[in-house]
Amino acid sequence: MKIAMIGHKRVPSRVGGIEVVVGELASRMAALGHQVTIYNRRVKEPKLRQWQDCRVVEVRTFANEKLNAFVYSFFATLRAIAGGYDVLHFHAEGPSCMIALAKLFRKRCVSTIHGLDWQRAKWGRFASAYLMMGERQAARRADRLIVLSAEMSRYFQRTYGRQADFIPNGITRPQPRPAKVIGEKYGLTANGYLLFLARLTPEKGLHYLLEAYRELDTDLPLVVAGGLEPETPYIKEIRAMAALDPRVKLTGFVEGAALEELYANCLLYILPSDVEGMAMSLLEAVSYGAPCLASDIPENQDIAPGLIRYFRRGDVDSLRAELAAVLAAPALRGQIFDPNLTAEEVCRRRETFFQIHDWDEITRRTLELYQEARPKRGEGSVK
Repeated sequence: MKIAMIGHKRVPSRVGGIEVVVGELASRMAALGHQVTIYNRRVKEPKLRQWQDCRVVEVRTFANEKLNAFVYSFFATLRAIAGGYDVLHFHAEGPSCMIALAKLFRKRCVSTIHGLDWQRAKWGRFASAYLMMGERQAARRADRLIVLSAEMSRYFQRTYGRQADFIPNGITRPQPRPAKVIGEKYGLTANGYLLFLARLTPEKGLHYLLEAYRELDTDLPLVVAGGLEPETPYIKEIRAMAALDPRVKLTGFVEGAALEELYANCLLYILPSDVEGMAMSLLEAVSYGAPCLASDIPENQDIAPGLIRYFRRGDVDSLRAELAAVLAAPALRGQIFDPNLTAEEVCRRRETFFQIHDWDEITRRTLELYQEARPKRGEGSVK
């Protein structure tokens, strides 16, 4: 098949979960012999034409975050319409607004909703309305609709009467990583720190964690790994909160060996998010066997039942109490958070987790949906 990927920022990249998903799917589809074109946003990055057997088309757009997604999605869709693709795969709610444009040319469209973006605190009234429009386009006009959690599937059925295909995000089974790079770079040791690793945006709830951590009686540093540029009002707030506590370490954006070592050696990974689709960072932390503490939103609870501990969403006191309880427990590393599970059951659940989130299986299921959405001979092709 001839496939177009639209909606991410750029691939290859780890700036967000969408970029990871597009990269993993596109590279695997290309390896299976499909013709995949990735439409990247181009602001200042050097021009890229090919990656992992995929064709890369860079679409110029504005640096302003509130404008670049719309401008990019519009021009990427125009170029894809003229490309003779079997499937246009839109990622996220905003870019899915362009399904209306693609449908004027009778293109077959698949949309993956990675999260209910209009709920995220960083967007104003106009941007939220635009995201809601994209959600409605995906629900009403996409030939196939993919969601990342059972809760989102229920949401689309309840709100639009639309059946959505639940295909989760994947992970790659990791290898053990000793604390070498992070020791040299940040002075960290195995099991010697708490970890928050995610985008520094309000919906990820880092402000709850910093407030709860400030009252904890512990010498363990809190490592906050996430990009600090551009310096948004929220990042300024985070910097100010972190400056009040010398135990907080802001690393900025991390990738490669440092990223792997942070997951593999943390005493506890914490994700206090208010809104998620399926958190890639939480998936990766579970895959490394890190003890995890997360907010009790349904999207987090669906990921690995019995392998993650939870606190009440947005409740600083609940988060502080759970942190204190976990830190008071002896031999935390490898601790079973659900005391009703045997060691054998934990091993079985971990193996099931890897099977559910296997990228090759996820790619196969996505390609099956493409086949179902593929245009019939002579239908809507622009040569």
